[in-house]
Amino acid sequence: MKKSPSRKTDTKTEVEVLVYPMRINRYLALKGHATRRGADELVDKHRVLINGRVAVLGDKVNESDMVEVKSGKKAAERLYFAYNKPRGVITHSPGEEETDIRENVPELADKGVFPVGRLDKDSHGLIILTNDGRITDRLLNPNAEHDKEYTVKTKYPMRDSFRTHMEAGVDIEGYVTKPAKVKILGEKSFAITLTEGKKHQVRRMVVAMHNEVEDLKRNRVLNIKLGTLGGGKFRAIEGEELKEFLKFLGL
Repeated sequence: MKKSPSRKTDTKTEVEVLVYPMRINRYLALKGHATRRGADELVDKHRVLINGRVAVLGDKVNESDMVEVKSGKKAAERLYFAYNKPRGVITHSPGEEETDIRENVPELADKGVFPVGRLDKDSHGLIILTNDGRITDRLLNPNAEHDKEYTVKTKYPMRDSFRTHMEAGVDIEGYVTKPAKVKILGEKSFAITLTEGKKHQVRRMVVAMHNEVEDLKRNRVLNIKLGTLGGGKFRAIEGEELKEFLKFLGL
């Protein structure tokens, strides 16, 4: 009986695919990223990472290694803006006949920026706009404890114990707020610095103190200050201010 021809080539190819460690150019070729020569070019252009390290020609890959190939497209420039949200403007998800931030700053519409965090419709002041998706979790994570400063006008004169209770923590519907810093500015106005950001937190804290908020303005987030920026206006965050801001966020 005539033996069927051996499939040595196929067997050899299958074995070669599974043999580790292997050179990075061969690995990329087998994964379909490029030919071996093209893979060498990717490595030479520093577009290949092995376990987060930039690969060099001749590197070898083990089966457990994580290999990443960066796109050749130029990364979008990261942009950061301080925006003074007016009262009546919606931060997210506007309803019918409501105006959101993007509609209010058409100059930034094509830059892909979005608001980080929220200010309710009746509040105004500082909102950070960016296209840097890393910022959201770093800034809003409840464990981060980043400073945010507000000035508040109340409907009625504040009680003598107002500051003491606000600083120590207020029970808002079963949750006791973290310690805060409060400065009394007048019989119906105060400044407060929080390190957390529960929904409508300042308003709920004031209600728990048997009062109501007439006006609420956010003046600062970390080192970013509203300053004299007019309502509905924005400015770029850059230079040392940006460097310090990103450092606070661990970026």
